[in-house]
Amino acid sequence: MWDHRYLTRIDFRTLPILILLMVISILVISATTFDVSDPTDETLFTPMAKSQIRWFAIGWIFYLFFAGLDYRYLKKWTWILYAGMLVMLFGLFFVPAIQNVHRWYRIPGINFAFQPSEYAKLIIVMTLSLFLENKATEIYQKRATLKAILIVMVPFLLILKQPDLGTSLVLYPIALVMFYFGGISKKVIYAMSGMAVCGLIFVSMMFLGFISHDEFKPYATKVIKEYQYERLNPNTYHQKASQTAIALGGLTGSGWHKSEFTGRQWLPAAHTDSVFASYSEEFGLIGVFFLMLFFFGLIYFSFQITAVAKDRFGRLLSAGITTYLAMHMIVSMAMMCGFLPITGVPLMLITYGGSSVLSTMTALGILQSIYSRRFMF
Repeated sequence: MWDHRYLTRIDFRTLPILILLMVISILVISATTFDVSDPTDETLFTPMAKSQIRWFAIGWIFYLFFAGLDYRYLKKWTWILYAGMLVMLFGLFFVPAIQNVHRWYRIPGINFAFQPSEYAKLIIVMTLSLFLENKATEIYQKRATLKAILIVMVPFLLILKQPDLGTSLVLYPIALVMFYFGGISKKVIYAMSGMAVCGLIFVSMMFLGFISHDEFKPYATKVIKEYQYERLNPNTYHQKASQTAIALGGLTGSGWHKSEFTGRQWLPAAHTDSVFASYSEEFGLIGVFFLMLFFFGLIYFSFQITAVAKDRFGRLLSAGITTYLAMHMIVSMAMMCGFLPITGVPLMLITYGGSSVLSTMTALGILQSIYSRRFMF
């Protein structure tokens, strides 16, 4: 089941990237959570930075545990985890809302809010991988296709109801990629791809100003509720503030702890939802280039695991996890740049938050479990 010897066979090329991303996270969180009343305060270890370091430490424990654990052992727990996830997502609507949304469970006695949707993405990937492996010989049948869609659709609707549009945006491409690798009918793949492209083009045209948000509102509100449509408003203060922070960064950035816009707390959620904009203002276009280079390396090495996985479950699992990681990077950056609505998708290993760190490190650990066992038959 768990064997420490497999820890010596992981892809060590990813470790420097993970460490660099964590260092960047601590630097940005420190620069956005220091004492504003003291302009000379350049303390690295602010309370939130210390908290993030603790989460990283716990995250490494999760990473090493799942890297040493045989990923095929996860099959025994997959459906139990899936059922538990649905219960947790449904139960959110019976606990007090936090920040006017039903996304977190507040753990009494400790300052920690548990967000089930962060772990739901990984559990959905595991469940789809197991289902598509078991149904390999009958996946072209309509009944099997419908079941695969339902596996994603039920938690998708529960998460969308919270409301958490960001996680829903991430789940769709995950399902699409896994359906492709799992051999789902090409008609389904083409239909889902067409819907995704049309939706992306529409939202991008609205956020780029080709479609007027106000002029289209009377037509949209005939289909969806007004508050739902307002999530697509490209003219909110948060949208404009994030783009302003990125623009102020210029080529080289203002420097660590020297940002004017973010430093004066004019950027909402600077260490969470807007962490990419905060980073961009302080480190500029050059810093963004290196950040994207680190992410590209991590995603590239992750997709290589899909290529070398020796069984169908491993290939599906690694493809789903890699897509999950890539979409977090793409969607989070696109939101800050004004191409997508700001919906709270964390930038993996950069955004402040325990749930995001633990789910990401767990996913990366499972990837290494697949990689270290690539020669097993």
